[in-house]
Amino acid sequence: MKLRRLTLLAILAGLSPFSQLSAAQPEPWQYWLQHDPSSSVQVSHSIWQRLLSRYVTTNEDGINRVSYADFDDTGKAELSHYLRMLSQIRPTNLNREEQLAYWINLYNAQTIQVVLDHPKKKSIRSMGPLFAFGPWDEPYLTIENKPVTLNDIEHRILRPIWRDHRLHFVLNCASIGCPNLSLVAYAPDTIEDQLTQAETAFLLHPRAVTINDKDSLVLSSLFDWYQTDFAENEAQLLSYLAGHRANLAELLAGIGQSDSIDIDYVYDWDLNKAKN
Repeated sequence: MKLRRLTLLAILAGLSPFSQLSAAQPEPWQYWLQHDPSSSVQVSHSIWQRLLSRYVTTNEDGINRVSYADFDDTGKAELSHYLRMLSQIRPTNLNREEQLAYWINLYNAQTIQVVLDHPKKKSIRSMGPLFAFGPWDEPYLTIENKPVTLNDIEHRILRPIWRDHRLHFVLNCASIGCPNLSLVAYAPDTIEDQLTQAETAFLLHPRAVTINDKDSLVLSSLFDWYQTDFAENEAQLLSYLAGHRANLAELLAGIGQSDSIDIDYVYDWDLNKAKN
């Protein structure tokens, strides 16, 4: 856990427009900047949709969980086929909307494959090579003859090319603390609405923002790790979050300018597996 204290004066000083984000962004993998704006090629994600419908469920706690243990030979074969199919596609020949849906669905599907390959592990952090923090730097995929890792997809393709903070709400790391794995595959014609819906759903959930009985904040570590994707500084981050959470806006409005707010960043790395 990471604890910080922020005064209201600092918060008020950070109320500049959210769009003015920090320049501290990851550098794009230049090769994947290629796209074809005129392309009408459509990538089918119907297999992925069947798997989501079959193995992902919404729970009363608002967290979508995956029935990893229920994957039978047919389900595993379908997932492998879907990943092979996506790997054989040339995303540089797609338009931007098709590319965006392609990379997000590929990331989430490959993450499920990683968990299925490690059935005895309780957290994705222990599913990588010896002494590695997780599987994110493993080149599981080969796309257009290039080895591609999960970190490549998130930090060298999606984040630097699209520069959309909402991407953090649609990429799932198979953990309780992560934004939900969507029940619906991402599609180019609906992805804008899906991004917004994912943002709203996560920000309204306690694992994103919680105000405890001492009026201190417990925030998802996503907002610490990727603060520059959301705001220039921590004060602007709170302003962004308050725009989605009325109780946080009320808290900020109700404290004195000299008062301080404790911020505790937490993340639950337990596997998002279905409950027995």
